[in-house]
Amino acid sequence: MITKHPKPRFLLDACRDKTLIILMVASAVSFALGIKTQGIKEGLYDGGSIALVVIIIILVTAISDYKQSLQFQNLNEEKQNIQLEVVRGGRRVKVSIFDIVVGDVIPLKIGDQVPAGGVLISSYFVAVDESRMTGESKIVNKDHKLPFLMSGCKVADGSGTMLVTSVGINTEWGLLMASISEDNGEETPLQVRLNGVANIIGLVGFVDAIFVLIALFARHFIAGKTSVGDAFVGAIKIITVAVRKLYACEVMGSATTICSDKTGTLTSNLMTVVEAYVCRKKIDFPNNTLELPSGTVSLLIESVAQNTTGSVFLPEDDKDVEVSGSPTEKAILQWGLHLGMNFEAARSESSIIHASPFNSEKKRGGVAVKRSNSEVHVHWKGAAEIVLAACTRYMDSNDQLVPLDEAKVEYFKKAIEDMAGRSLRCVAIAYKALKEETVPTDEDELANWELPEGDLVLLAIVGLKDPCRPGVHEAVQLCAKAGIKVRMVTGDNLQTAKAIALECGILGSTADATEPNLIEGKSFRALSDAQRLDVAERILVMGRSSPNDKLLLVQALRKLGNIVAVTGDGTNDAPALHEADIGLAMGIQGTEVAKESSDIIILDDNFASVVKVVRWGRSVYANIQKFIQFQLTVNVSALIINIVAAVSSGDVLLNAVQLLWVNLIMDTLSALALATEPPTDHLMDHLPVGHRKPLITNIMWRNLLIQAFYQVSVLLVLNFRGREILYSQHDPNEHAIKEKNTLIFNAFVFAQIFNLFNARKPDEMNVFKGVTKNRLFMGIVAFTVVLQVVIVMFLGKFASTVRLSWQMWLLSIEIGSVSWPLALVGKLIPVPERPFGDYFINIFASCTRPRNRGTYLENNTV
Repeated sequence: MITKHPKPRFLLDACRDKTLIILMVASAVSFALGIKTQGIKEGLYDGGSIALVVIIIILVTAISDYKQSLQFQNLNEEKQNIQLEVVRGGRRVKVSIFDIVVGDVIPLKIGDQVPAGGVLISSYFVAVDESRMTGESKIVNKDHKLPFLMSGCKVADGSGTMLVTSVGINTEWGLLMASISEDNGEETPLQVRLNGVANIIGLVGFVDAIFVLIALFARHFIAGKTSVGDAFVGAIKIITVAVRKLYACEVMGSATTICSDKTGTLTSNLMTVVEAYVCRKKIDFPNNTLELPSGTVSLLIESVAQNTTGSVFLPEDDKDVEVSGSPTEKAILQWGLHLGMNFEAARSESSIIHASPFNSEKKRGGVAVKRSNSEVHVHWKGAAEIVLAACTRYMDSNDQLVPLDEAKVEYFKKAIEDMAGRSLRCVAIAYKALKEETVPTDEDELANWELPEGDLVLLAIVGLKDPCRPGVHEAVQLCAKAGIKVRMVTGDNLQTAKAIALECGILGSTADATEPNLIEGKSFRALSDAQRLDVAERILVMGRSSPNDKLLLVQALRKLGNIVAVTGDGTNDAPALHEADIGLAMGIQGTEVAKESSDIIILDDNFASVVKVVRWGRSVYANIQKFIQFQLTVNVSALIINIVAAVSSGDVLLNAVQLLWVNLIMDTLSALALATEPPTDHLMDHLPVGHRKPLITNIMWRNLLIQAFYQVSVLLVLNFRGREILYSQHDPNEHAIKEKNTLIFNAFVFAQIFNLFNARKPDEMNVFKGVTKNRLFMGIVAFTVVLQVVIVMFLGKFASTVRLSWQMWLLSIEIGSVSWPLALVGKLIPVPERPFGDYFINIFASCTRPRNRGTYLENNTV
């Protein structure tokens, strides 16, 4: 049970922060020095103030981390809340994996995770990957001799049904998961870049601290103006500003190309049979009720009822028939009902003796059934042109077998092309009658028997309509505008893929539908590695693709420097999902193998949601850049101000408590304020970031340097010339000196508050656009101002400040507000497209490169 208070481990984790460890040392040193020089009563303030702030930061960090862990736990529970079908009372119903009970009957197919412990009660050559439990990579075949299934394993092949015998902690998988916790320590590319920035900032801070320490020691030994303790504490104050910790996000916002599946992602995955060719006659559904010969109908019903992974349930209260299964299976089963099929009766008239589940390589699946009269029929169903190629005869309107000559084959091919051209998915149904003596009777022989794949009889070719999802065309156009190329990779034939691509806007016109823009998987597969790299960028649609074709395309695109996102739902998509920079699995139709191989799960299976992920990814990336720009501005300003003050006067300008308060603004509050900026359409006007674009852009450097230069200049002028400016005297009293220092602290904080608005829109002129809609941002600004007033007016001993007059408050606000017009003017200054870092690299390289006497390198090229 989780308590509402931070657990000790969160407090311990917070205490391990390097900055806090340094501050604890500073607090101890300040305690010792203060008590020694000022006595216990007065000497406790400096060390006590630092210690109190450290405690506050530890508590805030621990509570924040604890809340994030609760959010992660909730998300993880949602992720594990798999919805699956179980058979209860003869009907299939969808339930949560957490609601499975002993006695449930669960259908299994390729790619499914075994959700509980149980035994197989029917099996069509089920093979299970038990490596997660046994550590052995060997696939285990399951049958009546070895029927036991362990929860957490994956169905690698075949289909069947299982009876649940144990659930939850009573399963081997449950016991295993109870003893471990999920933790993925792998860093994303953006995390690596952010950590690099953090390390640089930390390194600069430590170097500056050492420099200040040396300078202050020099003042102590040469002039005797600074104590050793003060030098040490002053150096620690510099480190306090510099050591930073940055957080990261996923890389979806940087994607340059999306390889999308068609069915269920670009299309609605709500299939219906709208057209069929039976007995060489075209039938339109549901309007055309052309009568078909009884023999053909009988064979079709047998094929539809037996060669399926779906089911039909007829309620007793005369409600509508319930059809379950994949969208394709449901559509064909509904078509079978239209033909007059009684599902239960049809299945009872014959029994399945062997099955070859649908295979993404062969694009078809089949069963062998033994009828009550001992006849054996093999039924195949799959991609129309592939099944048609295996047929040598067809059934005519008189239930007669007619040879498929060249003219008749062309007739059916043209019918397939015509349906595919109208974006219909074409599925062919064929069968073959076998003599009983040709079928193995021994169980072991039968298990290894391969269903005959040739000399088939064509029964029907059906066209299934799966329309584009609403909003997909607009989403594809938005991707194009954002510089993201959308590619369709599908197992459907090229004509169907072409029609859907035109409807979705992936292909602009029929003129674009030429190779290699439009290519078959086998053609792409046949190319050499170099040739694949040549054509990969131009591919927009790949039809009849195998899992390996999809993988080859992803590999080629990545080699060309693309950041590749891949959508998929099947087990066959797992290699490409794993290989891609970002794998997006479908939450509804996706198999557990696909989901485990992915980085993101799209709950509604909609391509428009994929685009939303891109927008949010870009928003997160942009918000991190805003935070970094704001943070570096504060860092640079505070470091320069404190270093100059320490070297010149022997003391840092902003004390530890003041710096910690500035850090609280800079870290927790500003990160929260800027991170909550919602995504806007403006984000999709830019090209993707890509792998090589620097995290800190030229625009960020421009904004940063302008604001830092202004803050440093004004505050140093106040520090060194404040006596003449504020008091018109060279030697003001002690109170006036403290008032001047308080003004500097106050003006510095208000400069950050005003600059927080500038950080919202680094490249836009109107920094106030939409600010009132972000209530959290406005609340944080108001909270910061109120807290600053409380610190200055009421916490003088704690923060080493004195109360300011209204004139001083007005001056502080005026100094801070100058950052607004300054930012506006600064954005009129153009910046080069080439990153600033490249210039420094070239200068460094040219200075360090050995040159032969008398030679000259033009333009300092590297």
